[in-house]
Amino acid sequence: MDEITLISSLKRGDENSFIYLVDSYSQRLFGYALTLTNHHEMAQDIVQNVFLKTWEKRKKLRIESSLQNYLFKSVYNEFINQYKKKRSTMILEQKYFKALEKTVALHDETSWEKIMTKIMEEIQKLPPRCQEVFLLSRKEGLTNLEISEYLDISIKTVEAQITKAFSILRENLGNNYKAMLFLLFGTRYKRQIQ
Repeated sequence: MDEITLISSLKRGDENSFIYLVDSYSQRLFGYALTLTNHHEMAQDIVQNVFLKTWEKRKKLRIESSLQNYLFKSVYNEFINQYKKKRSTMILEQKYFKALEKTVALHDETSWEKIMTKIMEEIQKLPPRCQEVFLLSRKEGLTNLEISEYLDISIKTVEAQITKAFSILRENLGNNYKAMLFLLFGTRYKRQIQ
């Protein structure tokens, strides 16, 4: 189903279109929410809230770019809302919070997609073991202990590979991508640049 048809069907209240929307985007949105929160349950809550609000506001949906971009921004906004509610328990310093807002405000859909593509290209260029550990950590959301058990390597090796990955990405992508890397990889990236 193409985007225009899907959005139109959603506005009409077609439940099958909503199911299709959830099936098509839930995994990507969960992965993104997980990079922001580093917490499985919170990431699930964020994605559920985004879908719920999308359905509740379906008649007034105004999507100026792509549906995917709209949903990703909705996840980000929901994360910020939850962060504000749980400010005392979440480790997200004010300077990074401001940098994130500025970054999101500056990037339109085209540049957002270009940045995502560039970051993914650089991840693909990482050394094989480094890339494997990094993707298990950031894409699959595994803890360092889970990765060490899964790959049968020490936690120190896992930490070293993740640090190496961030170091290579930072060097290859430059300062222009610093805030975006933090936006994508959350508090773990922040620890790497302190």
